Amino acid sequence: MATVMTPLNEQAYQHLQNLIMDNQFSYHEIYSETKLAKELGISRTPFRDAIHRLAQEGYIDIIPNKGFMLHQLTKEDVNETFQIRSALESYCTMQICKESGSRKAGRLFKELTKIMEKMEKVMTSSHSIDEFCEFDFQFHTQIINYLENEQFSSIFATFMYRMKRLAKLSLSHSGRMENTYKEHMDILNAMKSGDVEHIYDITIQHMERPKGINLEDL
Repeated sequence: MATVMTPLNEQAYQHLQNLIMDNQFSYHEIYSETKLAKELGISRTPFRDAIHRLAQEGYIDIIPNKGFMLHQLTKEDVNETFQIRSALESYCTMQICKESGSRKAGRLFKELTKIMEKMEKVMTSSHSIDEFCEFDFQFHTQIINYLENEQFSSIFATFMYRMKRLAKLSLSHSGRMENTYKEHMDILNAMKSGDVEHIYDITIQHMERPKGINLEDL
């Protein structure tokens, strides 16, 4: 069977996206497209395609005739991100509640429980925001992917970078890690018990609390 090669522009996009997600770029610094493409060994055309895609997805801002820099989040970004998260996740948790007795939901609950155990371990040991944030998004990604809706998963993935940045900011506040853990347990328990009546409010409250923190920080 012939190996399917990933297009160069997709390779460039994934590479740059990973560098951004791993905090390899600095804020307030303008990066030259030509210089960076040469340093990374990426040809100019696929590199430029990747840059424009990253700009469209909110990772970076293109500075005409100079290059690009990391996008600085605004209050509009925060509100937009939480509106999208609230719409997607409240719908997903509601559907999971309705199917709480199914085998599929049972498998999800087992996975979420394992993730919660890892979050608790971080919370009671290293207290690492990066580690906790990673498990936090594993929890939410599992909920989104449960519906097997490619559009939902794609939208969620597009906003992942922005969501992680906001999550790390809110988790740096005293007590937010513990509150996040509790809110996750509330969501998980409501889904497991099929609590259709309260799951929407529980999910929305989990979105609203960090949003308030993020808006105050900007």
